[in-house]
Formats: sequence, structure tokens, C-alpha cells
Amino acid sequence: MKKGLLIVFLLLALGLLAFQLQPVKKAVDTVTAIIETPNLINKDSLTIESRVNIPVGYKRVDYPKGSFENYIRRYKLKPFGSKIINYDDSEYFWQGGHIGILDIPVPKNGLQQCADALIRIRSEYLWDTNRKDEIGFKFTSGHYCSWTKYAEGYRPKINGNKVSFHKTALANGSKENFYKYLNLIYMYSGTLSLYNELDAIKAEDLKIGDMLIKGGSPGHIVMLADEVVNDNGEKLFLLFQGNTPAQSVHLVKNLEDSDISPWYHLEDDATIPVSNYTFSSAKFVRFK
Repeated sequence: MKKGLLIVFLLLALGLLAFQLQPVKKAVDTVTAIIETPNLINKDSLTIESRVNIPVGYKRVDYPKGSFENYIRRYKLKPFGSKIINYDDSEYFWQGGHIGILDIPVPKNGLQQCADALIRIRSEYLWDTNRKDEIGFKFTSGHYCSWTKYAEGYRPKINGNKVSFHKTALANGSKENFYKYLNLIYMYSGTLSLYNELDAIKAEDLKIGDMLIKGGSPGHIVMLADEVVNDNGEKLFLLFQGNTPAQSVHLVKNLEDSDISPWYHLEDDATIPVSNYTFSSAKFVRFK
């Protein structure tokens, strides 16, 4: 009788122990999913398109050669395993949320933060495709500053929220002067100015190069880097971001859904965790 009671007691104790360990195992599995490289990744690849495989049942959405979408999709990456580096050459404190580093320099002045990195990528595309007259952005004050006028020698005079432009420099259309113009944009534009300047678009209309943005100080912004679709018309996207402090622009994992990571399913008015930031009350926008 006593032996039987002892066996029952041992079985109950083992059951209780297994129940107590279940949350621990779940936590370990979650951490493992975050740390391990997603199975859709090609390590020996140096572009966004070649770095990430297509999920089963999907195909890449086609875009014409020379388009901004194709330019982003084929953006060059640094070798797999490269780390996120801050503008001062220090390593970013958390390296667990990315699967690729875009090959875009980070200026040592610390100005090229999250919105600025995307502004640079868009501006360089327009420069490289001989559409320089389209390069221009609004300051947070709402005043428009174009590369064309800057190249002609016009500079802003800023007094609080009042901005006026005056020709105070010699005309200079060089690439070196172009990057000086971008530094000016970095100083006076950002997530808040882009949020106010760019029109909202619906998730069903999203394409590569569009952005998810939360305007503010601080706010945040990410850009859509690639796009796939299945037979039901359901789309998945890759995302990349700069950050604050100014640092390497990086292609992010999906830490909420390891089954499709690094792909994301995007919806309107949704809470969307992206790496070390969670978007809520945000909107999708597109460069003009």
C-alpha cells in the first residue's frame, strides 16, 4: 500500500515538474528562434534579392529594369555576418535583429539617422538615373529645399520657423556638393517632415520602396526592400532600416514570425514590431 502511494506521489511530482518547465522551454525556443539564422537566408550572396529565398507558394513581383523598385531589390549587401556599426565606429549594442548590412557609408558626423538614410538612398537613385531635378525635401518647418536651387548657390536663412532662401554661394553641381546638400536635409528634415509631406497609401497598394513611418521626435521609419505574392494575391515584404544613433542600414529579421522570417505580412492600422521598434498609429507612404 505504501509502495503504491509512493509511486502515485512520484508520478504527480514528475507531472508538476514538467508543467513548471514548459514555460521555460517555450522561452528557450523563442530565444533560439531569434538568434538562429532564418532558413530562408543565403549566406553566400551580396544583394537583397539573392540574400533571401522566396517562401514556398510565392513568387517575386516583377518590376522594370531601371525602376526604383528594381534598384532597391538589387541593392548591394556586405558579406553575411557583418555587424551594425555606429557612426563613431563602435558596434551597436544589439546585433540579433538583422540578416544583412546594406553597403552604404555612414558619415562620421552622426547626421544620417533613420529617415536620413532612406532620403539618401532615394536621392542617390535619382542622381544615378539623371533625375536630379526631382531631388528635394521639405524641412520640418514645411519649407521645400531642392537640390537644383542648392546647386545654383541658394542657401536657407533660418530664424525659428521662418525660412528664406538667398543666393550666397557659387553654383556647384558636383557630387561632393550634393552630399553637402544631403547633410543640410538631414539637419532640418526627418520622420516628422516626411510623415507630413508624403501622402498615405493602403497596404493593398504597397510596393518596393514604400515606407512604414511613425512621425515624431523620436519617430521611426523603415523601407520595403523586396516583394513576393502568392496565387491568392497575398503579399510578403522585406524591410530595412537605419536608426538612431546614425548607424549601418540593415535588413531586418521578423522576430514575431520565425516561419516566414525575414519576410513580413503588412496590414493597415496594425501593430508591427520591427527589430527594436514597434509601430502603432503609423502609416505607409511613398516618395513622390
